[in-house]
Amino acid sequence: MLKRDRRVLLLLTIAWSSGGAVKDLRPDVSDQELFWGADQYDFAIVLPATGLDCFWHFAHQGERFYLNFMVQWVTGLANDKHLSVIVNAPSGLIMSSVDDAKGEIAFIAGETGFYQMCFSNFHNHFGSMQIFLNFGVYYEGLKDFKKEEEIKKEEEREHLNKTISTMEESSNRLQTFMFHMWRYYNIERMRRGTDYFLLQSNSSYVSTWSAVQGFVIIMAGYLQLFFLKRLFDIKPTTETEKPRC
Repeated sequence: MLKRDRRVLLLLTIAWSSGGAVKDLRPDVSDQELFWGADQYDFAIVLPATGLDCFWHFAHQGERFYLNFMVQWVTGLANDKHLSVIVNAPSGLIMSSVDDAKGEIAFIAGETGFYQMCFSNFHNHFGSMQIFLNFGVYYEGLKDFKKEEEIKKEEEREHLNKTISTMEESSNRLQTFMFHMWRYYNIERMRRGTDYFLLQSNSSYVSTWSAVQGFVIIMAGYLQLFFLKRLFDIKPTTETEKPRC
């Protein structure tokens, strides 16, 4: 009976060790290799009154990090379009800070890790705002965005076929230019969206005030006619009372 219990315990131990959860799906790939690559993100967020929202983006040392933002609309009383933006390094060091309705932050990453971007709407205590964001990392040249092993292989292949190497460099250069063109397109899209919301706000403002002024003019004319009519109101006269006009 004791031997049988030991066998059952041994089988349970083997099953537990072999059926546990896999913590690392790619043990042969490091975290830096998983996050390697030029990328960009663009989207809009809404910050409530005195709200704070933060995002994180991974960057390697030596890569170029950029952030573009623009306030598209603000609601509430006594609104202020100023937005407070702070970018922190993985070590907690403040890389850059901007307090404006729009701005651009760009720098070369001094360390590898997740960079924090925080957006604060503390200027507005009674109104929210919508912000358009565009951020990411990019690389200047071929050797800035390839791993060391790929760079060594590239150098070994250069003396075998220079034509392929030249075509690859041209392709990567063209890709870099297209990447920057997409960045500029996103900036123009920010401005176009801001102008659209401004036109909507002005149209609503003009319509509201036109209706209010029309109502005031009609009421003023009615009151003038009413009081003027009362001046010529004829009542039965007596010896002591006389007509007004």
